[in-house]
Amino acid sequence: MDVLQQLRNEASPDRGARMAPLAKLPVFWALEGRPVIVAGGSDAAAWKAELLAACGANVHVYADRLSETFEKLIERGAEHPQGRFIHHLNVWDASIFEGAAIAIADCDDEDEAQAFFDAARAAGVPVNVIDKPAFCQFQFGSIVNRSPVVVSISTDGAAPILAQAIRRRIETLLPASLKTWAELAQSLREKINDRLAPGPQRRAFWERFVDRAFGSEPGSGSEAAILADAGRVASSAQKGRVTLVGAGPGDAELLTLKAVRALQAADVILFDDLVSDEVLELARREAKRMLVGKRGGRVSCRQEDINDMLVKFAKAGKRVVRLKSGDPMVFGRAGEEIACLEREGIPVDVVPGITSASAMASRLGVSLTHRDHAQGVHFVTGHSRKGVLPDNLDWKSLADPRTTTIYYMAGRTAGEIVSKLTDAGMTHDMPVVIVSAVTRPNERRWAGRLSDMAAAMAEIGIDEPVLIGIGHVFRKVDFADCTQWSDQAAASA
Repeated sequence: MDVLQQLRNEASPDRGARMAPLAKLPVFWALEGRPVIVAGGSDAAAWKAELLAACGANVHVYADRLSETFEKLIERGAEHPQGRFIHHLNVWDASIFEGAAIAIADCDDEDEAQAFFDAARAAGVPVNVIDKPAFCQFQFGSIVNRSPVVVSISTDGAAPILAQAIRRRIETLLPASLKTWAELAQSLREKINDRLAPGPQRRAFWERFVDRAFGSEPGSGSEAAILADAGRVASSAQKGRVTLVGAGPGDAELLTLKAVRALQAADVILFDDLVSDEVLELARREAKRMLVGKRGGRVSCRQEDINDMLVKFAKAGKRVVRLKSGDPMVFGRAGEEIACLEREGIPVDVVPGITSASAMASRLGVSLTHRDHAQGVHFVTGHSRKGVLPDNLDWKSLADPRTTTIYYMAGRTAGEIVSKLTDAGMTHDMPVVIVSAVTRPNERRWAGRLSDMAAAMAEIGIDEPVLIGIGHVFRKVDFADCTQWSDQAAASA
């Protein structure tokens, strides 16, 4: 277990901090019944005043003239039952800030902005001068409103249009019914807390609630169904479980929604060395993360040790995610781990991921089963348990020109693969591609002939995970483009 102990890194130097630097601290501020100041009568000031009143604030507007938009807003009144507008016909002065929660102004020039900023700060009131970042202690983000669910997006002023585009995407992901579900959760929280013990029980219930909120529309019987579900959770013994999750080849955008939800629900995450930081960033912050890397030719955790950890944490009632690069069911040792967990009576399920071969095909724009060139595809491991080429491969079948073959983890055995294939009858000019670190920023590619494959592999190296594709489907891959791209990637790495 010595190796395992050395690799228990929750935030190791080579993987960066658990929390990357933030441009601003996102804070949600309660303003119900609180006095706030808006100086100026422009449309821009009206928008900020409307936003503050929607939060239940008492908005004191200081302006001798109001835009038509602002006049109509004040005439209509606030939507929030505690929100209201109080219009003062005079412009602002230093006496207005006492007791205010925040102060906002739309100033015509820098001198007025400086004066407002200084007066608010002297009174200890957080201040924002619209469209003048130098005079802002806080900023407003783009908002997705499913209150009490509120999502705010900020780019720290760098690209407001980008923030708006992000908001539009989030709007499409969050159903309108989420507002009703959230209100229902708010009204039932005390009853739920009375029925369920803090910790795993409550979290298990709320995770089930989330499944319900994203999977159905609320109805007249929803409250009763939710309370009944709380009773079932309370009466059941807390059991741990394991989920094998495919992290894909590295690009976090290739994760499935189900994989992200599993990461967000985990108590413990045992992750492979090849899992990218971008994928880990999507995990639940409170989850304990443990590196259990297995890399060919390097010091690694034993599979037996990983199995023992899965069992130990699950029996302790934890929700464990075994996060594997690619797809757990393709050269991911999932079978061994599933068998071990089943022997111990531990529930286990699998969330598939995009296997590296599929990612490589999409990156190259190649169909692995193009009907003009291939009637089948093989996924083959490039090394056995002993770290060498398996001795039971059917080389005659693998040399069949009517199939496409993808070799995983074959960097060290590339030369031997060439010899075996040519001995089995494959021609020296069979198209080959090699892709290293597929979908990652340091991805490298090579395309050429079987006869040149070993030399190319020696040039690309084996520091990163490598895929080798062999077959006529790769004829369309441009040799010059791949080698040039590879050289550029190497220079920037």
